[in-house]
Amino acid sequence: MRHCIVGDVHGEYKALLNLVAKTPQNTQLIFVGDLIDRGSQSAHVIKFVRENNYACVKGNHEEMMIEYGQKFINSVENNRPIDSDNLWLQHGGKETLLSYGLVTLRGIELIPHPFIKEFLFQFKDDIAWMKRLPLYLELETTQHESGRNVVVSHAAIATVWHMRHDKDLERVFREKVLWNRAKPIDQEPIFNIFGHTPQQYNVDQDKHYINIDTGCYIKKKQGYGLLSAYCVESGEVFSASDLRVK
Repeated sequence: MRHCIVGDVHGEYKALLNLVAKTPQNTQLIFVGDLIDRGSQSAHVIKFVRENNYACVKGNHEEMMIEYGQKFINSVENNRPIDSDNLWLQHGGKETLLSYGLVTLRGIELIPHPFIKEFLFQFKDDIAWMKRLPLYLELETTQHESGRNVVVSHAAIATVWHMRHDKDLERVFREKVLWNRAKPIDQEPIFNIFGHTPQQYNVDQDKHYINIDTGCYIKKKQGYGLLSAYCVESGEVFSASDLRVK
């Protein structure tokens, strides 16, 4: 079976469907996280990944939804005003709440749906699913042309790979795997596939890593706007947008 690793989707459901149509049949998709936010169809993206039982690692946007989404739920259930300005909402969380049909916008103010408490179930269930996502996946039985074990993570993991089993460094490891934007140096015997930092025009690939985030949600800047996937066994890169295939 082939394994294709999909970059940051960010709620771009149409681009995801176009990309899936391009990948070979009998392909196992694995996602690098950041399924949500920025784009308009985050709820559809999560439903697609969950219903097909695709593997996914946790991204920093899932981490933000876990934290601030729970605060949103607490406010709704306790009839308190909804916070309309926090880190998650500033970076695409508003679009995610809109995709669930939980709120409408009045300027920058979030207005809850009149029967919002009856529609919270799926949002809650998706947050519970996100909490169970791993920080990385090591594909030990998958052969890569470099001869290295393949490790899928949201951000580059090589600089902290040695920390993965150290309980004293758990916080540092988690922060780097979710938020690191530095290119990985070649210091570990792994081939790291990750996203998190959008690349212009094409994926960024070297002998020990590939960054497959090609900024599918960035549609107004030249060289972005594509969702990309990397096929581990063949080395092929597939790309698509919400309008066209490449």
